[in-house]
Amino acid sequence: MNSRYRLQAIRLYKELHRIGRDYPDPAYDFHGKLRRLFERNRHLTEKNEIERALALGEHIKNETLALYSLKKYRHLRRIYKD
Repeated sequence: MNSRYRLQAIRLYKELHRIGRDYPDPAYDFHGKLRRLFERNRHLTEKNEIERALALGEHIKNETLALYSLKKYRHLRRIYKD
């Protein structure tokens, strides 16, 4: 794998790992699934496949952050409801 893609993958893994600390459902095993996903894609060598896997990781990151925002919004709405 190109060193540029390797650094991107490591950065993405670290970001997702940090984000996963606050995952609302502990039974989901966010960190375990994250690790298995990255290990499963470890063998990728083609540029297109690597970029597709990194794009999927970015999508997961954005969806998880959106889930957190929704959770915060619902909590605030519950607290300040008239």
